[in-house]
Amino acid sequence: MIQEVTTRKQLDQFVDLPWRIYRDDPHWIPPLKWDVKSTLNPKQHPFFLHGDAAKFLAIREGQVVGRILASDDPRYNEQNHTNLGNFGFFESINDQETANALFERAAAWIRAKGRDTIIGPVTYSTNYECGTLIDGFHMPPRIMMPHNPAYYPALIEGWGFEKDKDLYAWWFEDPYDIVQKWQPLMNRVASRNADITIRSFSRKHFERDVQRCMQIYDFARKNWWWACVELSEPEIRYFAKQLSLFADEKMILIAEKEGQPVGFSITVPDLNEVIKPLNGRLTCWGLPVGLWRFYRQLKNVTTARMMVLCVLPEYRQRGVAERLIIDTLNYGKNTKQFKAGELSWTDEDNDKVNRIIERIGAQHYKTYRVYKRGIRG
Repeated sequence: MIQEVTTRKQLDQFVDLPWRIYRDDPHWIPPLKWDVKSTLNPKQHPFFLHGDAAKFLAIREGQVVGRILASDDPRYNEQNHTNLGNFGFFESINDQETANALFERAAAWIRAKGRDTIIGPVTYSTNYECGTLIDGFHMPPRIMMPHNPAYYPALIEGWGFEKDKDLYAWWFEDPYDIVQKWQPLMNRVASRNADITIRSFSRKHFERDVQRCMQIYDFARKNWWWACVELSEPEIRYFAKQLSLFADEKMILIAEKEGQPVGFSITVPDLNEVIKPLNGRLTCWGLPVGLWRFYRQLKNVTTARMMVLCVLPEYRQRGVAERLIIDTLNYGKNTKQFKAGELSWTDEDNDKVNRIIERIGAQHYKTYRVYKRGIRG
């Protein structure tokens, strides 16, 4: 039986289901429950200012055995001249009948919006969490990256979904060795491109630098993949506020030519390291015990994630991306004492950027897949 989530109890069941699905998975990171509820809350998340979504539960013999979120973004479809909706937050026991029922219900909701295609897993848009892990199950996910049981691809494909796009995650195992190897070359590249400078994000000029980064981000994303969409102004403020809470401004780099932005990168500590022991909770008996533990352990984080690397096309042959990566690795290793880091995600078809990342010394260690299926009535 499929039920739409309309009550507080059902919302709690929706949020709590992963604790059953992943109870034997040592690599799963329990999400913070308040953060999940905030993402799903139409009164709190900026997506709902221009989009709509519905949550569904699969119930069998009184137990929750699956969940799914269906979403519709008219703004996205208008920008990209498409007619599709998304599914996300998919979780299910290893049972094709359960998965099929969830996909059917999500598709029916999306079809009722007048759409003829469903893609996913995508939480609202590709600016948020997206993709199903299809390889790389041997290591835990980094902050804001998905994780799932190995049987999920079979369940998704079993309903008739087909591959739309693969997304790559890259692993830098030894930042010190990489920096030592590439720094002399980067110095020569910098000397040949003296008109391009790399600087840190400025908290003093916060709004200005946010706008400069988003100017590049929106231009680069729409040239990567048809499923990408520009962020709305409320979404930009939402992300900027989140980053301001825990990001180190020296790990947000902007490349400029004559004062105009030509590229930027955003790297953050892998907060999953400190989130995992909290088991989803920041409070205990009404006390902020988890919050205290969270901030106490921040200084002990050993890895990071470069979550954005954007360079304007005309500057991708001038060493800008390489300089952004090397400068980040240098600071991360020598100042923050990080032992390793992830760069994610990149489009499988973005050969220029993927070759740069591989050449500098990263290993392609995880692949996430986004699926697509027509749902005409």
